[in-house]
Amino acid sequence: MSILHETADPRPERLAKILGCSVEDVENELEELRKNKTLLGWVPILNSNLNTPELVRAVIEVKISPEREGGFNRMAMRISKFDEVESCYLMSGGYDLLVFVTGENLKSVASFVSERLATIQGVLSTATHFLLRPYKDHGHILDDKIEHLEKPSVSP
Repeated sequence: MSILHETADPRPERLAKILGCSVEDVENELEELRKNKTLLGWVPILNSNLNTPELVRAVIEVKISPEREGGFNRMAMRISKFDEVESCYLMSGGYDLLVFVTGENLKSVASFVSERLATIQGVLSTATHFLLRPYKDHGHILDDKIEHLEKPSVSP
């Protein structure tokens, strides 16, 4: 499955048809977007509710002490470089960074948090939340049964 995440790429032929232009134009535009780092990659959306081998995902709230002249950026970049880290966001509110982590099992995620993340100088605290079941991902409903239910009513 990870190869899908690493190599997912829409076909230029399909994009050209949708956009009403030539395949060559699409390929040139994609290449330019990659060069200027606008397009960093493609993400396939996999239905993890199916019986497929799953990795454990967790969301970690991290409070950090900002560095002099570096603010939060250096710490965020340091945390982002770990292989286990899928995403890292600077947040407002009760914590500073929101970190999405993937591991083979609960123990590996817990070990990453306690032995590698929480021990970084400047990390003040962490709160780990394990993702149990996805219902919607990137705008896609992942369970057909849910899709047939009515949307909740909006009250004035």
